[in-house]
Amino acid sequence: MIYKRLELLAVMMAMLLSVGCSERQSAGHSSILPPKTVLREGDVVFRIGGGLASKAVLSIDPDGAYSHVGIVVRVGRRLMIVHAVPDEHEFDGDVDRVKLDAPDRFFDSHRALAGEVCRSDDVGVAQRAALTALETYRRGTLFDHDYNAADTTRMYCTELVAYAFDRAGRPIVGPPTHRFAVPGSKVVCWLPSDIHDSHFLRSIIKF
Repeated sequence: MIYKRLELLAVMMAMLLSVGCSERQSAGHSSILPPKTVLREGDVVFRIGGGLASKAVLSIDPDGAYSHVGIVVRVGRRLMIVHAVPDEHEFDGDVDRVKLDAPDRFFDSHRALAGEVCRSDDVGVAQRAALTALETYRRGTLFDHDYNAADTTRMYCTELVAYAFDRAGRPIVGPPTHRFAVPGSKVVCWLPSDIHDSHFLRSIIKF
């Protein structure tokens, strides 16, 4: 984990921005996703882990319940989850980037203590959002460590979901409003609660 320096708020923000969206996986852990859960393209999935990073997110976002968000996509006959995350490298030399994971990996018990699936009632919008997210993964989009919502060449987790639905023709959040000062920069970003509280999504299952 990479922690930024100075002041408690800066430290917590660094945990959010640098590793708040990730929890390492280890062998022997199982998925917390209920086995009979039926996912659909465009579903928005949330998780919260038990590490310091996840706790820091909730400290910064006290009205929120989750520290990470992704979107369900279809790859052939499989449903997968696209999400932008740092510090989940799959091989030596891997970089922080938008990833494509199986639902069981996304909800691995070492990364997730709780989760939720939310859905748009507009199937067409959901499918278009999923296609945009999948295209974002396929072009090798890197993780956005600057958290610049105006630059879509790199993505952080909430930005990816907001961007996908915006391109699908139904923005699910307004402009980012959470402002934080950290050493060397100012951050204006979306937090997972912004996506979760969208009126365009309804909860399907919590676990």
